[in-house]
Amino acid sequence: MNPTETVDISVVIPVYNEEENLPVLIPKLAEVLGRLGTPYEMVFVDDGSSDGSRKILREMALKHTSLRVIGLRENRGLSTALIAGMREARGEKIVTLDSDLQNDPEDIPKLLGYLDCYDMATGWRQKRGDPWLKRISSKIANAVRNRLCGEEFKDSACTLRAFKRECIKDLLVFNGMHRFFSTLTKMKGYRIIEVPVFHHPRKYGKSKYNIRNRVLRSFIDLLGVRWMKHRSIRYNIEERI
Repeated sequence: MNPTETVDISVVIPVYNEEENLPVLIPKLAEVLGRLGTPYEMVFVDDGSSDGSRKILREMALKHTSLRVIGLRENRGLSTALIAGMREARGEKIVTLDSDLQNDPEDIPKLLGYLDCYDMATGWRQKRGDPWLKRISSKIANAVRNRLCGEEFKDSACTLRAFKRECIKDLLVFNGMHRFFSTLTKMKGYRIIEVPVFHHPRKYGKSKYNIRNRVLRSFIDLLGVRWMKHRSIRYNIEERI
């Protein structure tokens, strides 16, 4: 793709050891985006994969001119990969989704449609395709985040989102922020809606998250976000003379 070419929609996809999923995801994603009838780009961020993901992305980029590959030198985590991709994105509308085929590209047009009235449309995985333990732990984590942050998000950690580019302007970034993206965006006054989306069981590869590697770090991040929300400066000017 010509680096000066204008695009309307940028789809950012973080990748970490998903070599079996990429050959399935990329053609499907390109098909869905092609139906929109507007210029788009697919920005795949390889987060230091140790399998053949980078090689596959290079090969697929030769077949799909709308595909861009951002390769990180080492594995830095989902939040970093998302931020790196969003900063590289050129579209006025940005979509994010996982590369494990659990998010469905067919939901993208629906989410984009809400941007006529909202600044962000974030996915709500009503029927999770995960194992029961992961479903329960995620439900508990979501409830705790809502309780401590004073929110009512049904699925605050869903990666599948569509939002206007302005939402990431001056966005506070840190490891783990992907779980609080909706809260951080709402704190800046943007309008957000949750939209039911599909969620499929993982067919290939292994999940990168489990209870042990997420509970403590997530709770520490939660306390930080709660502090920021309660200490943030808000005011409305009533009159100027």
